[in-house]
Formats: sequence, C-alpha cells, structure tokens
Amino acid sequence: SRAASPPSPLWALPEELLLLICSYLDAQALGRLAQVCRRLRFLSSRDVLWRRIARGCLNSGFTQLGTDLAAGIPVKERVKVSQNWRHGRCRRETVLKWKCKQVTSFSSSFLMPWMELDGEYLYLSQAENIQAYHLCAEGTGLQRHPQAIFSGHQEDVCRFVLVNSHIVSGGGDGSIVLHKIHGSYSVKFSAHEQEVNCVDFQGGLIVSGSRDRTAKVWSLSTGRVGQCLHTVQTEDRVWSIAISPLLSSFVTGTACCGHTSPLRIWDLESGQLLTCLGTDFHHGAGVLDVFYETPSLLLSCGYDTYIRYWDIRTSTRKCVQEWEEPHDSALYCLRSDKNHMIASGSSYYGVVRLWDKRQTRCLQSFHLSSPSSSPVYCLRFSTTHLYAALASALHVLDFTAL
Repeated sequence: SRAASPPSPLWALPEELLLLICSYLDAQALGRLAQVCRRLRFLSSRDVLWRRIARGCLNSGFTQLGTDLAAGIPVKERVKVSQNWRHGRCRRETVLKWKCKQVTSFSSSFLMPWMELDGEYLYLSQAENIQAYHLCAEGTGLQRHPQAIFSGHQEDVCRFVLVNSHIVSGGGDGSIVLHKIHGSYSVKFSAHEQEVNCVDFQGGLIVSGSRDRTAKVWSLSTGRVGQCLHTVQTEDRVWSIAISPLLSSFVTGTACCGHTSPLRIWDLESGQLLTCLGTDFHHGAGVLDVFYETPSLLLSCGYDTYIRYWDIRTSTRKCVQEWEEPHDSALYCLRSDKNHMIASGSSYYGVVRLWDKRQTRCLQSFHLSSPSSSPVYCLRFSTTHLYAALASALHVLDFTAL
C-alpha cells in the first residue's frame, strides 16, 4: 500500500484563508509570523491585516470612522512609529530661528507664529509674511530658504488657513488676504476695525473673528469676492473660529469677559446664534483654539487650562470629556489625529503634551524652550513628525528615530 502523504504546511493554504486566519493575530504574533518564511513575511505585512490594529493606535493615520488620512504609507510602518509616539521616543531639533519682538499677552498680535502642513511643505507666518518651506525628504529639517513668500499685510499675520491650494490670512491691520499658492492671484480687503485674530475658509466662504468683538462671514463667489454676508455681534473679543465640516455653521471662541459662554455656534447662512456650549466657564476663561473632528465632535482649549471634548449630539451644556493641563498653564493650541490622540501647546516653557483620549492623565510631555520661557503658539503633526512654533524658533520632534 502507498505511504500517506505528509500534511501540507499552513502557509500552503490559499491566500484568502491565510489572510482570514492572520486577521485574528495581534502585532506581536504577526511579527513572529513574518520570521517563518518569505511568503509569510510578505503576507504578514499586508495593510489589510494591520488596519484593524492601527485603528487602535495613536496617530496611525486612521480616523474614528476608519478613513485613512495617510494613504501610501504602509500601515505596518505606521503602527511601529505609533509606539514611539506612545512612549515619547523621538529626536528633537530646532530647525528655524528668528528675531523675537516682545510679546506681553495673547492680545498682542506681534510674532505669534502660525503654521500649516501640506504634503511636502510647511507654511509659517513670520511678521507680515507667510513663507513656504520644503520639508527635507531624508529627515526632519527644512530647506534653508523658503520656496515662496506670500505678502500683503501691513502688520503681522495673526492666523491663516490653507485650504484647496489657497491661503487665507488675517492680519493685525484688520485685513484679510487670499492667495492662490500656484499662481500670482491674490485678493486683499479690509475686514475689521481691529486685528483679525482668526480665520477659516471652507466651501467658498471665509469666516473671521476680531478683537473688535465681531465675527463676519465673507463671500468668495465670482463677482462677490470680499463681500460681507453677515456681521455677528459677539460682544466679546474673538480669539478662535472654525467652520463645521457640514458647512452649515461655525463656532467662535471668545475671551469670556462678559456673561455669555465663550463657545457659541452660529448659522452660516443667516448668521443667527444656534447654541451656546457649556455653562460653567469662569470669567476670563477665553477659548484660544477650536478644532472640529467631525460635524458633531469639537475640541476646545484656552486660558482655564482645560481641553474639552464636545459632542453636540448629546448635550450642549456639558462636555463629554475634559483633560486638565497639570501645571496650571493656559493652552494656546491643540490638534487631534481625529481618533485617539490630542496634542496641546502650553503657555509656559514651550511645553507640548500628548494625550490619549482613553486615559485621564497626560501621556507624554516635551519641554522645548529652556531656560527662557515661550508659549507654544501653534503645532501641527504628521504620522511621523510634530512641529511646534514658539516665539523665536520652530522645533520638530522626529518620532521615526528609535
């Protein structure tokens, strides 16, 4: 009689079955599987296996809804780098320095740099200009000289946004300037009686907020560019502003010097007040930065040292989560990966903190200015690097370093 044939190894199964089996493995098991043979090493690196793991990691490029914000970068590599974010493993570098004017408070618009990341470029406001720096492909640095300079303001740029290859900026001269990045097109118009502290731009509309206690909605439609559609009397200085992703409303963060909530949502079409967020703000607890994750989820931070997470589907009276800055510092800026991670910038000693929404305490802290103290005026991050703009320098944290 014939001898029985030896059983086929597991990795001889069809790829569809192997992928199904491997989908039950965690990151450590997948790593061990990759050491068995070439076929399993290739198979265990497939994005489809790492996507589920990545959605539970910090800053891996996936939103809560599963949208991939970093397509093109292998998911397995993002999971590896995510562990560096969690454990604070990074290389620090100062990539730009500039002369610093004296800044006495947030009410001054002088040399409070703002920035945006867009692919291979970092856009940074310095005095009355916005400069575009090419990011070096091999590391954390920037090219020494800017690739482009966008001008137009007579005083310092307070804040700007970069949307669909357009830069919209608000300045200390009360004006708004619109630049098209690829081309010479630009428009400037007088917007407010005092400095334009904040702007946002979506769907052919600009919203702006000013120290003059108003927020305004502006048209960019053909033949109506720079036409004011609504003027909202906020009765308080406006420090931050953001348009909802649904393009139906916008939120203002004000100085909280009156008797109304510093966080209010307004109808974009009519300019009417829709709702106030929160009821327990202390006098002077101004909101310095706001960030929409989804049309219903909103983050805010400011002078009262708290990061607050709002879900307007459940309640407008109380936030659903909050995190307190442990050293009682005002929080000037924040950003999230639209999933589990929040990064915040403090008002003292250039402190950047990383937070995991699933925890109550700060996850990691980085002190970027010592011995002199400077607020972190703005921060932005990719899946591999975090950039923080202080009063006189731009710092970068490289989380690919092991």
